[in-house]
Amino acid sequence: MAFENLADKLSATFKKLRGKGRLSPADIKEAMREVRLALLEADVNFKVVKDFVKTVSERASGADVLESLTPAQMVIKIVNEELTALMGSENAKINMGSKPPTVVMMVGLQGAGKTTNCAKLAGLMRSQNGKRPLLAACDIYRPAAIQQLETVGRQLNIPVFQMGQSDPVDIAKAAIAHAKKHGNDMVFLDTAGRLHIDEALMTELKQVKAAVEPDEILLVVDAMTGQDAVSAASAFDEALGIDGILLTKTDGDARGGAALSVKAVTGKPIKFIGTGEKLEQIEPFHPDRMASRILGMGDVLTLIEKAEQAFDEKKAEEMAKKLEQNKFTLTDYYDQLVQLRGMGGMDEIMGMIPGLNAKALQGATVDEDALNRTEAIILSMTPYERDNPSCLGSSRKKRIARGAGTEVVEVNRLLKQFDAMQNMAKQMSGKKMSKAMKRGGKKGGMFGGLGDLFG
Repeated sequence: MAFENLADKLSATFKKLRGKGRLSPADIKEAMREVRLALLEADVNFKVVKDFVKTVSERASGADVLESLTPAQMVIKIVNEELTALMGSENAKINMGSKPPTVVMMVGLQGAGKTTNCAKLAGLMRSQNGKRPLLAACDIYRPAAIQQLETVGRQLNIPVFQMGQSDPVDIAKAAIAHAKKHGNDMVFLDTAGRLHIDEALMTELKQVKAAVEPDEILLVVDAMTGQDAVSAASAFDEALGIDGILLTKTDGDARGGAALSVKAVTGKPIKFIGTGEKLEQIEPFHPDRMASRILGMGDVLTLIEKAEQAFDEKKAEEMAKKLEQNKFTLTDYYDQLVQLRGMGGMDEIMGMIPGLNAKALQGATVDEDALNRTEAIILSMTPYERDNPSCLGSSRKKRIARGAGTEVVEVNRLLKQFDAMQNMAKQMSGKKMSKAMKRGGKKGGMFGGLGDLFG
């Protein structure tokens, strides 16, 4: 998980501060020393760390903090604000063209995940902004680059324009003409990369830029390369004049130094982050939300957004009616599990909930095998059995287990889980549960309704 090590160290530092009624200058100096070490160990650029600690120290040594009734909270607030500023203050969006299609030129070194994230970003623009994207295969050098783009494009149902091993400049121009003709309002140019920055690469990218005048040049960099990512960003910006950065593989980088350094060093904002290997695991980068995650404050807004994407409003309202009438079935139970699976790994989800110890849940995921077994068991039942599980005797259970390719003990386990969920629903008033589910349909399914259930 991104920033895991940094988050642990900062949490330990602030825990010491919370134990003090008043903070002395010596307390703040010691805390800032630990913050500095934590940032350096997270592979944050040395100059960035130096400037950050200086700014925080000056603010934390002011009278407002030293005389505050909750000085530790004031220091955390200052660190939160400065972390947010360090990463760019607010979410930076793609520059949209004055008339379609908007041309986004994706650049970067080989191995950063440029081709896959080109498609992932196009998918995000379609799902969140209603765009009609076109992917253009402009990498004619890397073996199977065109096939890779076509594969991910097919998986996301996004069209791919390619002209084989033609000149990249000609491909880019033809792709834009194709988009205008076929109503695509965004074109993503997947350009060639290299294993290192060289003159030939930059020359070609400059030629493509000059030919099509892209609205956005987005650099794809691998978070796990740490300060090398920052160096690459500086080099590409100097040669091309990039507009923003897509930081990939943040789920595999426990340090987070690239995300904390790149804006300060290059002046260019991180606009998107890749949070996993799946094609839907990409999200806009919000500095304020990331700062909150680092400091253990959670990220409720992103959690709700993920839930909104995963949960179906119509299904949520139907579920509310069934709960009111006590008609929640095993099929409905399975539907809820599938929608939860669509939100991603449980460690990622729990890390967004304020006050929860995400580290204690590290590695927790929605068990795909368990979901597959659940699906097989439910689909092995007759419609009557799904609606009336109390009718399931020994012979029926044996038949269902055989049909699902599992054991009777798994059938019993599922029925026990289902009974527990039904009992929980009965303990809550029908109206209260209904209100939560209906609100959830508008604000992110089961997570959107948590406030109504427990508030």
